Amino acid sequence: MTFTDELWSAIEPIYAEILAHPFIGGLTDGTLPQDAFRHFVVQDSHYLRDYARALAVCAAKAPDEQDVRAFADDAVGALAAEQGMHAEFMGAFGESAEQAAAEPVLPTTRAYTSYLLATVYGGSFAEAVGAVLPCYWIYARVGEQLLSKSSPDPLYAKWIATYGDETFQAVVRRVLALTDRLGEQLAPAERRRVIEHFTTTSRYEWMFWDAAWRREVWPV
Repeated sequence: MTFTDELWSAIEPIYAEILAHPFIGGLTDGTLPQDAFRHFVVQDSHYLRDYARALAVCAAKAPDEQDVRAFADDAVGALAAEQGMHAEFMGAFGESAEQAAAEPVLPTTRAYTSYLLATVYGGSFAEAVGAVLPCYWIYARVGEQLLSKSSPDPLYAKWIATYGDETFQAVVRRVLALTDRLGEQLAPAERRRVIEHFTTTSRYEWMFWDAAWRREVWPV
């Protein structure tokens, strides 16, 4: 069993819940309320800014020059997605990216990014990779799963195509190959920490979609 096999087996029940979530089902059949998708886009814009920072820390901690460049490129790509795709989505709602940026970071987004940044700053390079990996891998698997179905709603179809696209899938394969290389070198205690971080941020992925479905707000 490869290390990525071990990681995926740890989150199979979480991934099954993601695929079964009404937010994901609503994307493919076109029934997802637009205000739920808008909630997702706004919070994802906030999330990606901190995710880019987390990837930049991965680049700083990477011992191999090739991985430094790769994570730095991914950090730039995360910001480009925030500025490009999300601006386009906000435009479809008759709003601007600036309006999205002015909205508050909501509880699930704040919790996810806080955990992510604390882990990448405070942990080893392998722990940092484990924490950022679900955002690569789960989106790739969801995109791949939904691509054959697409969506009757052109906005949702565009989102699905972005993550099902072969370019994104190739990036994810690169990170998975790195993860397997790291797994060969990990002592048992660090291996357990990587699995724990990977599982935790996978749970946050489900929570992120659920927060959009519920149109989460600060309770007080």
